[in-house]
Amino acid sequence: MKKRLAWLGAALTLAAAVPAAAADYPTRPVRMLLGYPAGSGIDNVARQVAAGLEKELGQPVVLENKPGVLGNLAADTVAKAAPDGYTILFTPNSTHAANVHLFKKLPFDPVKDFMPVGTVASLGFVLLVSSEHTKIDTVAQLTAMLKQQPGKYSWGSGNATGQVAGELYKTLAGVDTVNVPYKGVPPAMTDLIGGRLTFVFADATLAIPQLKGGRVKALAVTGATRPTSLPDVPTMAEAGVKGYDLAGWFGIFLPANAPADVQRALSTALHKVVSTPQMAQFLRTIGAEPLPGGPKDLARVAEVDTEKWGKIIRAAGMTAE
Repeated sequence: MKKRLAWLGAALTLAAAVPAAAADYPTRPVRMLLGYPAGSGIDNVARQVAAGLEKELGQPVVLENKPGVLGNLAADTVAKAAPDGYTILFTPNSTHAANVHLFKKLPFDPVKDFMPVGTVASLGFVLLVSSEHTKIDTVAQLTAMLKQQPGKYSWGSGNATGQVAGELYKTLAGVDTVNVPYKGVPPAMTDLIGGRLTFVFADATLAIPQLKGGRVKALAVTGATRPTSLPDVPTMAEAGVKGYDLAGWFGIFLPANAPADVQRALSTALHKVVSTPQMAQFLRTIGAEPLPGGPKDLARVAEVDTEKWGKIIRAAGMTAE
């Protein structure tokens, strides 16, 4: 009897040592961090995904905006959070593909410090100019104007993808312009509309609402193909910038060493959310395409894009800061 009681006591102690999250996850609200400001294109997508995850998981998913350093602040917070599944990262390819080439030293390791959950969407960027402050209607016209007065004109970037998009344009088109970095795309868009910037490469999710308002014009998209939502806007390659092809993605990560059960629960819920017709319609309406995928898919796309973005950044002559 004493042996049975001792065994039972040991079993209960072991069970208590196993995080409740692994068995019952989630039992309380989940905190989703995003390294970009409210109102940005990725913020709109993150909020839709958070709402969908709430229904699937049965617990609130609270989105917390922590903008700064091209998404690194939020990523670093998640990397150092308790690996219990209650702090997750919603992020674009910036933090897990581009930033390793843009910064001499990151405060986190994009591979070792994270556990992939799944992919959400793919999207390109849109080259925008102000409707009120410029008569430019094509990429060829913009390129000609920039070449006439090297160094005179400025352009804005609100994230790593937008920055690389502009630098790649400068390299392939052979133009000299001044980059003005912002903490997010919305403030860059404000300055573009106000005539303080000549052009901006904005994520399609934020560009489309502005295009509907008529205060900006789309000259081209950055991907290899035209998105469903902008069928009349040419690609950069079609517009004359040969060899131009740049697109991004959104995904969700956990801190490294989170319980496998938590990873599976989150990944399953995320896949269901992204695979719904409603989510597909929402994403396509704002210029993105659904990209449902699991942990292996996210790990693979991050690995491939890290190499791809490294080549693009080096070709653009960008140096790590």
